[in-house]
Amino acid sequence: MKALLERVREHKAGRRVGIWSLCSAHPIVIEAALRDAKAHGGPVLIEATSNQVNQFGGYTGMKPADFCAYVGAIAAKVGLTPEQILLGGDHLGPNCWQDQQAAAAMELSRQLISAYIGAGFRKIHLDCSMACADDPGPLSDAQVSARAASLCAVAERSWREVGGEAPVYIVGTEVPVPGGAAEDLQALAVTSPAAAAATLDAHRSAFAAAGLKDAWSRVIGMVVQPGVEFDHHKVIDYLPEGAQALKAWIEQQPDIVFEAHSTDYQTPAMLRALVQDHFAILKVGPAVTFALREMLWAFDDMARELHGKNAVGLKQTVLKVMRANPTHWRSYYTDHARAEFDLQYSLSDRIRYYWAVPEVRGACDALLQSFGSAQLPLTLLSQYLPNQYAAVRANRLENRVRPILLDGVAHVLRGYIHACGATP
Repeated sequence: MKALLERVREHKAGRRVGIWSLCSAHPIVIEAALRDAKAHGGPVLIEATSNQVNQFGGYTGMKPADFCAYVGAIAAKVGLTPEQILLGGDHLGPNCWQDQQAAAAMELSRQLISAYIGAGFRKIHLDCSMACADDPGPLSDAQVSARAASLCAVAERSWREVGGEAPVYIVGTEVPVPGGAAEDLQALAVTSPAAAAATLDAHRSAFAAAGLKDAWSRVIGMVVQPGVEFDHHKVIDYLPEGAQALKAWIEQQPDIVFEAHSTDYQTPAMLRALVQDHFAILKVGPAVTFALREMLWAFDDMARELHGKNAVGLKQTVLKVMRANPTHWRSYYTDHARAEFDLQYSLSDRIRYYWAVPEVRGACDALLQSFGSAQLPLTLLSQYLPNQYAAVRANRLENRVRPILLDGVAHVLRGYIHACGATP
């Protein structure tokens, strides 16, 4: 975590640098991120969320140690050393077990934290903001921070047992819903400096009461609401003027920056403004897999033009699997009139839960292999992927399926890479 700590120190010293965090388990997305990061230099922060990866496998089927090995294998393929990869755990707490009583959910959370630390994750987002089945209502700052401190104690014990770099922590109670909002959003209230101060003070007190003074010195960030979010069809854009009081407050806090969640679909200029206003850690996830889906849909259309009835039909396969197993989207796409549209085009991108299904994975592989090693017709590139067409024509991009696919995904990440660079 030395690279992350140094980036935070630089930011607090007045250089408006930041670091972007990729929250995705898709191999193409991870490869695209690692390749672009290698080209631009700097560390790569990849985070697994508690519902993606946990001690039971999560929806990816991977436990924390599995995920570490998985990312390491992709990094070796790309040519990055382990020292260039930073691994984090996002929303680590009772998120997956909110339907259980608090005691049981917190015990499972302790197991989760121990598994993450034991596997080598060293950036830990302690998120106990959600109420469990027997909690009477929304939790107070004191309750959230006490639970977070209890999980931090587990992380510290686990780290001392396995060794390696000391973990760093993210705290905060105003945590956006993982993966975007399910409701139709109109506007968001920015966290007030008073609320941020209360949250920070509560966590500081809880850590002190738990004997975690040393761990508190490694709390590098907190999650607040900067006024950004997305729902199924629109994006709530960052408005810097609404966060100036929050910006002034964090400038008085030594060693801590803001971590911004749900920055997906913000424009490059807005991402840069967030970093300028001390949201120095930018999280992105669904926007990147949304771009992946766009690329694959375009390839599916091109394959149909080239191969006619012999085309693989990736879209049909994915939608068939999603309809047969609605677990990951039913509670999100509640407007039945537009559910079919949302299955493909919602900004919350619930398709990302289905790429690892064997039938979908097989169809995706077959689609990409159907193009062989031949160059794609420029006419079809121009029709379906105009950005990549322009890059091919300018000799900036090889006209082959794999490089074109990776470029389409990395296009989203470049806005983050540039936003997190030092101010000229």
